Amino acid sequence: MKFTFPKQAALAVWAAALVAGHAFAAEITVLALDNNVSIEALVAKFNAQNPKDKVNLKKVSYQFTIESMPVQVAAGKGPDIGNTNDLGGLAKFYLDLSPYIDTKYWEREFGPTLAWLRGTDQKSKAIYGLPEGLTVSGGFVNLTLFAQAGVPVPKPGATWEEWAAASHKVAKATNTPIAMEMDRSGHRFASLAISYGAKLVDEQGMPVIDDGLKRAMHQFVKWHADGVMPMDLWGAIGGATQRDNFTDFINGQVVFYYGGSWSLRKMDKEVGDLFDWKVVDSPCGPSSCTGMPGGGAAVAFKNTKEPKLVARFLEFLAQEENQRDGANRSRSIPASATLVKTGIKYDGASRRTQEGLDTFMRQVPKMAPAAYNFQGWPFARSYMNAMTTRISQVLQKELTVDAAAARIKDDVELAIKAAKK
Repeated sequence: MKFTFPKQAALAVWAAALVAGHAFAAEITVLALDNNVSIEALVAKFNAQNPKDKVNLKKVSYQFTIESMPVQVAAGKGPDIGNTNDLGGLAKFYLDLSPYIDTKYWEREFGPTLAWLRGTDQKSKAIYGLPEGLTVSGGFVNLTLFAQAGVPVPKPGATWEEWAAASHKVAKATNTPIAMEMDRSGHRFASLAISYGAKLVDEQGMPVIDDGLKRAMHQFVKWHADGVMPMDLWGAIGGATQRDNFTDFINGQVVFYYGGSWSLRKMDKEVGDLFDWKVVDSPCGPSSCTGMPGGGAAVAFKNTKEPKLVARFLEFLAQEENQRDGANRSRSIPASATLVKTGIKYDGASRRTQEGLDTFMRQVPKMAPAAYNFQGWPFARSYMNAMTTRISQVLQKELTVDAAAARIKDDVELAIKAAKK
């Protein structure tokens, strides 16, 4: 007796065999931070549009990306794509996407931030990954205190000195403990330094100590001596420890607070209607009106066996529609030049959040080239830590500004030598 297999059953067996074997033409793993609220939807969208391929998403902690992922990558066992904030530090492990993507589009949209991933090779044109949402350093001002003091709020284009003078006047009139403060962070101080003309790093990748840096340090020390800034932040802690007094601002104890865009959501949530506040344009120095950029990137690693799918997925994320969707979901500042120019309407955002994000976005085109160069330099962290440590020693009267500047240079050069061993 001849046995005939029903057509539908045959198809089912074929499908099962396909699943049991190699179900996808290509498959990759993407590691994303566990606070990335937009990536699941974008991965699902890509997989739906590309049913023959598969992107597997794994969400991990920030600690994992800075401690475990580099070890895995160095052993050749890392993910195909990973999220990192150590942009230039892992450059030797990156895959150049240039042969697989529209490089003109990427350079047009992400040009200044692509250089962050190139490590010490500043002549390179390689494209190693997709810069994700930007962070921007910047100021928050307590408008209620200005109104109570009857002091006009400085307008866009105001200098650091004008903001300091106005904030000090408001603090005195309202008995507010702190006129102006800045996070105890070399990244935040770099905004001030570059606006005063500091170059920080040269074309050969070596630290620069110049008059711009020293002018900024002198001014910073003077603000502390005059009582404009509190000694118990930068002056009372040793070493490179980072700290902010964000809590003081949300409790109405600070007139002008210099932090960054990452605090916006928390500001909106915790301040509420306790007092009126807003994000202000970057104060100006003699050289520029610049903040400091920051942020992470989704990078491609050489150990991948599917470079074409890696490139196709990152190209998908780079599309304007998906950049807008991701920024909207995460309420972040996009790295895309088009979106910075056109702006984003953030669904469900409060008036203050929308206005704050708009203000931070306005700062992106105004940031000095030196700020972008410094942020992408592999030894920027060493320089930032050195500034934090040595400036605190000046405030504690352990060093002069000139001696501190010389120590900063020595500290960073030692870090560079150690990295080359």
